[in-house]
Amino acid sequence: MKCLNRPEFVIAGFTEPEGGRSGFGALVLGVHEKDGTLRHVGRVGTGFTAATLEDLHARMKRIERTSSPFERPPKGRAAKGVHWVDPKLVAEVAFSGWTDDGILRQSRFEGLREDKPSREVVLERPASSKSPADSREVAGVKLTHPEKILYPDQGITKRDLARYYESIADWILPHVVGRPLSLVRCPEGQGKTCFYQKHAHQGTPEVVRRVQIKEGTGTVEGVGTYLYIDDLPGLVSLAQMGVLEVHPWGSRVDTLEKPDRMTLDRDPAPDVPWSRMLETALTLRGRLRELGLESFVKTTGGKGLHIVAPLQARQTWDELKEFSRAIAEEFVRAAPQWFVATMTKSKRTGKIFLDFFRNTRGATAVAAYSTRSRPGAPVSIPVSWEELPRVTSGDQFTLATVPARLERLGADPWKGFLQVRQSITASMRRSVGMKS
Repeated sequence: MKCLNRPEFVIAGFTEPEGGRSGFGALVLGVHEKDGTLRHVGRVGTGFTAATLEDLHARMKRIERTSSPFERPPKGRAAKGVHWVDPKLVAEVAFSGWTDDGILRQSRFEGLREDKPSREVVLERPASSKSPADSREVAGVKLTHPEKILYPDQGITKRDLARYYESIADWILPHVVGRPLSLVRCPEGQGKTCFYQKHAHQGTPEVVRRVQIKEGTGTVEGVGTYLYIDDLPGLVSLAQMGVLEVHPWGSRVDTLEKPDRMTLDRDPAPDVPWSRMLETALTLRGRLRELGLESFVKTTGGKGLHIVAPLQARQTWDELKEFSRAIAEEFVRAAPQWFVATMTKSKRTGKIFLDFFRNTRGATAVAAYSTRSRPGAPVSIPVSWEELPRVTSGDQFTLATVPARLERLGADPWKGFLQVRQSITASMRRSVGMKS
């Protein structure tokens, strides 16, 4: 079990909100040195409720100032876009440790300390910060530069990401092992240059496996060397490579041409209320049940939700794509004011894009329990249908909160997913207007 520190920190500023968040993005934190000067110790961007964001933002706006309260203000990206405030408010923050340069790691806001004057907030740090957690090796994989910051707002390091995957291995591995992968690599961390990788490059660790896959169409065909993993060391090696997103195929390397899951991605326009996303998910589940298919739901770590139906590997990619297209078009015909099934962004205003293209050969969807390369270190998380009405956004769950969530739940919210045996039948095709 990870031991979390929970001292107090002075709030010195805040950043602008991103994505669907309101109020502010993260708090800029500091502590007083012995001489009374304020020292920067990083940020906290998770742990806030909607009410907290609104209340705390209003308080900070009343004490906003033009200059930094730090003796040595942060520079570069750490200072970009920060709104400074008088150092009067005190926050209690849980965090897992310190980086070598004195920045908080995996921080989470716990609340305001109304009873403690900010001048009394001084550094509470163990005499020695060295521990077994400082090892460069995770799951047998040696990490280079383990203290490299991958999520700057939370101080999350490469080691933190590797240990996150180690701690949830039993939950994530069934959804990524043995599947071709597309990877989002951010070697310098979230917010800096990221790129997609699906082919093996020089320097890709050998524990990340290779598979030859035919690609291209018509006269332009070839064979690409794709990547997959078959164990925890492979997954940790992805963290070593600076991978912040893992996107598997809907088929396995041993049955490439026979997908075994259907994913319906619902991508809302910015002006679509979250309540409509929840309503659509439940309606879509009901329609799939009418057809005879059990489905499961997860957040994407972004704006939306994924509805996933496990399948036996019997149908072809073309059959799966056309079946999922027919379902999406049913919804568009029933409520064209709410839904759209085309990629054209100009047609999505005020609507939910029912993305059936995830069910195309070579297309991928973010893995359950994968992190995303977005501010706040959000994670794509399976939820039960009973829990879904309490989910507040697609990026509600984060790397800092997921391990405790899984420990609290005990049971898998997707219990039974791997045991479901179902296929797309001729009668299902007829029911959605396809030729059987």
